[in-house]
Amino acid sequence: MSDKRPETDADILSRSTELSYDFATGGQQLGRRYHHDLAGHMAECDTNFIRLMQLFPTLREEDFKCVMLLPGASGTRVELNVLKRGPYTTLLQLAQVPKQDRGSSPNMRIQLYHDTKSAEVVAYQHQSRFHGAYEYPNKRMRARDEKEQLNRFLGEYLSLCLAVGMSPDPLNLPMMEASSNTFGEDSGDKAQ
Repeated sequence: MSDKRPETDADILSRSTELSYDFATGGQQLGRRYHHDLAGHMAECDTNFIRLMQLFPTLREEDFKCVMLLPGASGTRVELNVLKRGPYTTLLQLAQVPKQDRGSSPNMRIQLYHDTKSAEVVAYQHQSRFHGAYEYPNKRMRARDEKEQLNRFLGEYLSLCLAVGMSPDPLNLPMMEASSNTFGEDSGDKAQ
């Protein structure tokens, strides 16, 4: 099956059908349907919106935010770049810098829907157009619930950023003036 968007009702229905192997006949038969947990998936997307707004509260005004996962000049950081803004949506690029020597560093585009307060992954590692469910095997060897897994991964990654992330910007705390009344001493009660 190709990875293009479904065009007919039959294509849409075939994506939600699980193929199971029948060992008795040596062939494939239509099995039970894949049950997409829409409520759980939407709850994850809604929670991801909240996590993103905690990490990047000035998302509507600023274009860039950096969160340090490991301190130091060469430490790992997560960069959030606003790519496009609309009245009800924002397209955000999340990238981990520097890239890992082995494997791959997270690199994803996230669409935020401000009216519904939801966020979903729309591209991951330069791949896009993820369907709700896939037949398995498929041309790109995507998991049957690839879209759910990507949004769950985003949630776990944002939780990590919230738990251990630090701002690379120094804190500007107001300095308190030292006075003789710091410890409650009364200036009128001087020892004679």
